[in-house]
Amino acid sequence: MKERLTRLKTIRKLIKNYRIESQETLLAYLQKEGYEVTQATLSRDLKLLKVGKVSDGNSGYIYTLPGEDERAESEQIYVQDFLRGYVSIDYSGNIIVIKTFPGHANTVCNALDNMNMDEILGTVAGDNCLFACLREGITGEKFMEELKRRIPELED
Repeated sequence: MKERLTRLKTIRKLIKNYRIESQETLLAYLQKEGYEVTQATLSRDLKLLKVGKVSDGNSGYIYTLPGEDERAESEQIYVQDFLRGYVSIDYSGNIIVIKTFPGHANTVCNALDNMNMDEILGTVAGDNCLFACLREGITGEKFMEELKRRIPELED
């Protein structure tokens, strides 16, 4: 089974290139692309991508992706959540430790997850810190470079 991030990219491409009216149609296209996913997984993917349905001007509806303005606004909200909650960032090997203000770890973790950084394999949040496991071959330095590219206001 292919990875989630590549599946999400494929879903975006399919919605941009085809007239997709239902999840069943989208599932069929995904199967042609080599993905075996359940309807529940596809529903979660569509929610994560903020896919909507708009009138096709006739008698039906088609899937559509959010506009660049909406996506940029959404990303900015996550950046602000991250900046409001984090205290410090440190790393060792492929583990990132982000300390947060008490009660902010889930918000910061959610913000990080929604930035859809390819470098991150997964995250776990507590009350005042979270852990992120990086993909094989990704160093803490590479992660910090990408995070600072996405969040220029991030302090060292």
